[in-house]
Amino acid sequence: MAQSAQSVETRVMPRLAEAEEASLGIKYPTYIVVAMVLMFVAVVYVGSHIKMTQLEYGIAAEMKLKEQILEEQKKLRLEFAMLKSPQRIENIVRSKLQMSYPDNDQVIVLKTSGG
Repeated sequence: MAQSAQSVETRVMPRLAEAEEASLGIKYPTYIVVAMVLMFVAVVYVGSHIKMTQLEYGIAAEMKLKEQILEEQKKLRLEFAMLKSPQRIENIVRSKLQMSYPDNDQVIVLKTSGG
């Protein structure tokens, strides 16, 4: 009876070892597939994050350029207003072109015809 109990034990143990080896054989490819999927997701996430960061830097640069252009536009509008002022034009006409207002006897008034 001791012999038969020992033989039963030896038969049970190899079956457990075979079952563990078989289950490990099934698990390794599953782990590899899961790991590859996780790595793919991580690469896609990191890639999209890098792309988003690049876009944010591009947007910041364009906004800075916009601000510079708006500032230049303000300066140009101010300069344009200053250049077209009647006082400036009168000073240029009097000094460079040596022109003056006409006297009353130099003004000829024409009557409109057809009325």
